[in-house]
Amino acid sequence: MLKLKCFFDNKDLAKMILENWEYDLASIDMFNFYRISSNAVYPFKYKGKTRFLRFSPVGEKDINNLVGELDFIRFLMSRDYPALSIIVSKNNEEFIEVYTPWGDFYAVVFERVDGVQLGEIEYTPEICKKHGSYLGKLHKLSSDYKPITKLRWTYEDVFLWIDKELSNLSYDISAIEEIKILETYLSKIPKNEKNFGLIHYDFELDNVFYDQAKDVLNIIDFDDAMYHWYAMDIERALDSIKNEIPKENYFLMKDSFIKGYNEEFNVTDEMLSYLPIFRRFANLYAYTRILRSTAEVWNNEPDWLTEIRGKLNIAMEQRSKFFGKPIQ
Repeated sequence: MLKLKCFFDNKDLAKMILENWEYDLASIDMFNFYRISSNAVYPFKYKGKTRFLRFSPVGEKDINNLVGELDFIRFLMSRDYPALSIIVSKNNEEFIEVYTPWGDFYAVVFERVDGVQLGEIEYTPEICKKHGSYLGKLHKLSSDYKPITKLRWTYEDVFLWIDKELSNLSYDISAIEEIKILETYLSKIPKNEKNFGLIHYDFELDNVFYDQAKDVLNIIDFDDAMYHWYAMDIERALDSIKNEIPKENYFLMKDSFIKGYNEEFNVTDEMLSYLPIFRRFANLYAYTRILRSTAEVWNNEPDWLTEIRGKLNIAMEQRSKFFGKPIQ
């Protein structure tokens, strides 16, 4: 998540960055449908096809993670996995660093994938099973992914980042204890090519699109990918499902998701038993990202920013609820 000071709409900045790619001039009106969270994302068109400009301040991103993200996407596309396509700039570059009056930014453009977000359709057990199968396919491919260097960071790197950020911010002291508890516990979980590798980390319903005409799912947003146990992705996906469906349907959906997953790539009962631990990792990581995002406060903040800050503070409280508690 970007710092809140980056949440302000800046169409002039977006237009300046977009000049590095081809675009239909009339489509600049689509900038009104921008969104900002972990990145600023502005839609536009080229030759009638929708694309997305994604950018963020250089200080907010690790360039190795960005390069690693694009390398993994290229790998997946080479194996016919339906990930989003990267659009090169006028200078035939996949991403660029842009120097502007507002600062320096990393920018990349992606083609819009076909279909509708899973969160916007009727999420049936059949769709849920397909959702799980596409995550299984992803992990099967990831287990064969052998980049020359591991450009993406690992969960250990995330712990180091969390510890560094917390040392610079006002935080709940139990968050430090949570780091120690999780680091100790995770160090004892076995790793091998069948249970550990590069994961998506955000395989939630809003990042998976169902193309009904072709009966396929298209996957976006590999920005948070990291090396972790594959079951971390399962936990993240199931948590997303749990938040979108009636409580009484959850266990049916969970069974459907795992069944679909196992048709493509196997997850053991032992790894599934660690899901509550992986949830605590996700909570600690999210807590720290929100804390960092909201740390700076300004006088006379607009109402919309005050509203966002209030929602994020509630989210932090929820995620820190079990910090420091012993793992049973």
